[in-house]
Amino acid sequence: MPCLATSERYSISLPSGHRFPIAKYALIREQLLWQGIAPPQDFYDPGLASEEDILRVHSPNYWQRVRELRLSAAEVRRLGLPQSPELVRRSLSSVAGTVESARRALQDGIGLSLAGGTHHAFRDRGEGFCVLNDIAVAAAHLLHHGRARQVLVVDLDVHQGDGTASIFRDEPRVFTFSMHAGANYPLRKEQSDLDVALELGTQDAAYLGILAETLPRLLTEVQPDFIFYQAGVDVLATDKLGKLALTQAGCRQRDEFVLRQCRVAGIPVAVSMGGGYSEQLRDIVDAHCNTFRVAYEVFG
Repeated sequence: MPCLATSERYSISLPSGHRFPIAKYALIREQLLWQGIAPPQDFYDPGLASEEDILRVHSPNYWQRVRELRLSAAEVRRLGLPQSPELVRRSLSSVAGTVESARRALQDGIGLSLAGGTHHAFRDRGEGFCVLNDIAVAAAHLLHHGRARQVLVVDLDVHQGDGTASIFRDEPRVFTFSMHAGANYPLRKEQSDLDVALELGTQDAAYLGILAETLPRLLTEVQPDFIFYQAGVDVLATDKLGKLALTQAGCRQRDEFVLRQCRVAGIPVAVSMGGGYSEQLRDIVDAHCNTFRVAYEVFG
């Protein structure tokens, strides 16, 4: 059965009117419980990531400046979040959620994190609301401990996973696949092992068709024994920052297709949430909850 990593640390104080929807983390947990999708005993607090894990991916200088709240004003602007002790704890807990989800996926087939997907964090800097790269840290953890031989990152956030691509540029044991809106943030793209840049306004049928053509081929060619799935819901037509046009139903079909591919192939998968910036908070929460609902349907 799936288990869900979550923590009160995921919800931090942000300035009034901040565009990052920090309230979604608590609301998603509440909705999963209220709708009976996940029972209370399936939720657990993953704790904080170890410095040893962090430093396999991030430079010592960057991590020290994050930890000591010494990022420059320019770095804070690129990050888009004010530096604070609670942001450091939140970032460490989010990374721990993905690491622990990966460990549990090896046992249960799937691990779920109600955070993560912070794919704009580079080795030496944070950008786009991403301080530490949880997927990169978790992948490096598995490889270091001999728990995986070949990792596939399936990044379906609407924005390219530029930080993840940069971190693993010279690591053949990690194959990075990013399918995103082409003319969107980040303006300067990195090179993933496979980038699929979509036309703005791409709708359900075209999106799902491209995914159906691509993912099974990658499973055959890459031969992964572990998958990280970044399930950003900023692909929705309602998203303020996305520029694609998926419906709630199309986003759910995307999740179901990815997770069924993993289940049928017998490949463990760790799921992290990624972005979502719809005008109505309920649209963000519903779409993320659909991801976890599908995980229970496929793996439950």
